Amino acid sequence: MNKALAAVAASVALVANLALAETFPSRPIRIVVPFGGGTSTDITARIIGEAMARRLGQPIVVENRAGAGGSIGTDYVSKAKGDGYTLTMGTVGTLAINKALYRKLPYDPGKDFSFIGMPGYTPTLLVVRNDAPYKTLAELVAYAKAHPDKLSFGSAGSGTSGHLAGELLKSMAGVSMTHVPFKEGGQALTAVLGGQVDFMFYHPVAVLPYLRDHKLRALAASSQRRSVAAPDVPTVAESGYPGFDLTAWYLLAGPAGLDNAARTRLLETMHSVMQDPTVQKQLAVQGVEPATLSTAQLPAFVETETRKWSAVVKQSNAQVD
Repeated sequence: MNKALAAVAASVALVANLALAETFPSRPIRIVVPFGGGTSTDITARIIGEAMARRLGQPIVVENRAGAGGSIGTDYVSKAKGDGYTLTMGTVGTLAINKALYRKLPYDPGKDFSFIGMPGYTPTLLVVRNDAPYKTLAELVAYAKAHPDKLSFGSAGSGTSGHLAGELLKSMAGVSMTHVPFKEGGQALTAVLGGQVDFMFYHPVAVLPYLRDHKLRALAASSQRRSVAAPDVPTVAESGYPGFDLTAWYLLAGPAGLDNAARTRLLETMHSVMQDPTVQKQLAVQGVEPATLSTAQLPAFVETETRKWSAVVKQSNAQVD
């Protein structure tokens, strides 16, 4: 009899949860992007958000809250109500690198978020002005060795993947160069184009138009494999630094303790979106390569990435400015 009652109770709970899931969402959802508008994170969030909104029947608004290597916007979401209406498009910087880089990070990536799904991965490309005196990574390093501290590299902020890629290159090549952090990647890119800084590691979506217009030149890709968006560009590892492999990724997440019904609906919708050929094509155009991890695998993935990037921080001697 007890087993029968337990089974009935479980069925009632399941039906109740499904009913709640069907009523979510009843108002617009926000995806907080912890970087500026027009960045790769912003564009990825908008692609995913628009596709999810069509399926959920409610608008999804992308809100940019940049600063502190993405920590400001990410912390905001970590402290939001877990009702499913405030999400973040997390990145390798906000959910892995920052924990090792910041002594007093106001949130814990492994404890303060409910992971929903991963749109994919993207390498960064080392880009310089097209009229720069170096045509290859080897020439850039040779220039840096001949002119200590003269070269500078920009990034979207201290602790971002672009920052650490530059620091790791310094460490592996044995050269001294100056890091110039900006509030967001678009500002750093403008500085490279204007000659205020010499190079940066940045996402393909942002630099490809300038590569096509011959305003920038890509010297290397930061990933282990060449970027699908720029297959002719060699990797840093291919260019003389084996083991160099820094790949950025994106992860949609909400605050820890996310409402079960809302989480169920968001998970199902995200899964549907990532199977959509149109969405896959849109992401591929941005240089985002599809992820194969399930939602259940994401906590372990983030933990592994945090350990990996902690080692990179130590190896590169990177410090928050």
